[in-house]
Amino acid sequence: MTKTHGAGVWHGAFALCVAAVFAGATGMKAQAAAPAQKPATNGPATIGALFVSDIHFEPFWDPAKAARLKAAPVSEWDAILAEPASADQAAKFAELQKTCKVHGADTSYTLYESSLRAIRDDASGAKFVVLSGDLIAHDFSCKFETIFPKAKPVEHRAFAEKTIDYVMHKLRGALPGVPVYAALGNNDSDCGDYQLDPDSAFLAEIGKFLTSDFPARERAEALRTFGEGGFYSVRLPAPMAHTRMLVLDDLFMSQRYATCSGKPNPAPAAAQIVWLEQQLDAARRGHEKVWVMSHIPPGVNPYGTATKVLDLCSGSKPQMFLKSEALPDAMSNYGDVIELAIFAHTHMDEMRLLKPEVAGAPTEGVAVKLVPSISPINRNNPSFTVAQIDAATAQLKDYRVIVASNQTGVDTQWTEEYDFAQTYKEDAFTAASVTDLIEGFKGDPTAQAGASQSYIRNFDSGTGARELGVFWQPYTCALRNDGGDAFRECVCGEPMGQRKP
Repeated sequence: MTKTHGAGVWHGAFALCVAAVFAGATGMKAQAAAPAQKPATNGPATIGALFVSDIHFEPFWDPAKAARLKAAPVSEWDAILAEPASADQAAKFAELQKTCKVHGADTSYTLYESSLRAIRDDASGAKFVVLSGDLIAHDFSCKFETIFPKAKPVEHRAFAEKTIDYVMHKLRGALPGVPVYAALGNNDSDCGDYQLDPDSAFLAEIGKFLTSDFPARERAEALRTFGEGGFYSVRLPAPMAHTRMLVLDDLFMSQRYATCSGKPNPAPAAAQIVWLEQQLDAARRGHEKVWVMSHIPPGVNPYGTATKVLDLCSGSKPQMFLKSEALPDAMSNYGDVIELAIFAHTHMDEMRLLKPEVAGAPTEGVAVKLVPSISPINRNNPSFTVAQIDAATAQLKDYRVIVASNQTGVDTQWTEEYDFAQTYKEDAFTAASVTDLIEGFKGDPTAQAGASQSYIRNFDSGTGARELGVFWQPYTCALRNDGGDAFRECVCGEPMGQRKP
């Protein structure tokens, strides 16, 4: 995996290094019977919603058009991008990719257009859209600076802002009148991947694009908090009842975060945790349900752990997505308030569970859905998710993943890959059902059961790749153990303090 690929390439060299990662483990546990599966039932009327993530739109796909895009307003971008490709497009783009050390391609204009047509067809009944981050291409800053070596920082910022504006404008155009709620990802910056300044002109401007669907009474406060650190609160639209969306920018919590000057700054992450707990306390008092959305998931990064060939069972620490466990700790204690958490970043179709830290807590925790990507940079086929929501309870009742037949957008067919309720025989995507599924996965270390096989098959959208099966048992340990020590104990079979030297 290169530095540009988030955490989601599971092909090739990955399968070769997995065995070394967990070499100290004391064998697989005996296969246990999975818990009884629940039949799908016909619940109350539901509403549709669209989950989409990691679009990673590539405005530099045809480098010869970049100067015209830079000079033109967003309203003219479609006409420029739709023109025939330059004669040397492939060679120039390959050269740009090599200069910026990017392996794989993000979402071209052709692919984005194809995905938007599919969204119009398959998600036409959506009442709202959630976009869980990474709107613009990997290594955006390097590409801009390579093409425009004499450009000033304000020009860089303006081009990043226009690209995000374009992505949002096109997505809204696919579903006219449907509100879109978006988070920023680790690539959504005016100064570099994993770099961002709080209280910046960039955040203030992006906030205007992202909050344009909000009611006036909520928009002013959302603009203020977004300008501070990329976070906001908004009520989900009718007929959703008493449900609030809390959106974070957990780039500031990432292991790799730095300011635009390359310095650490823990203040914005700490401020978001304080704000989040205040919002959750208020929701609990007001008997509101909450969805939490951000980009980088909490917990162990199993792919990063594997590629670093860490000997966990001899004491090495697993690689974590976030710098601390402040976010999962804060969220897991509000399982009575948080109905759903939405993350992305890995580009894969995944689920997680945040378990409460307090023993005997009254809830089973928080169900986490990781949304797969539109970008095919990790060799997954592009996909998006069409959800069904119980408007009265804010519960995610079911979802379907719609996947592309290829990674280009040319002559692409979009079809249903799987339906959650039909595949896993669960009534809804809740903390209880995710707990059932994870326990079943953990009790099936060789992935023989149908549910395990389905998860492995659908993990890497549209490709049929099976590499996840190579380290299925340790991967299942990452699904509910947000702490590094708990993950090691799960992988190695006993608490680290009790292991013999």
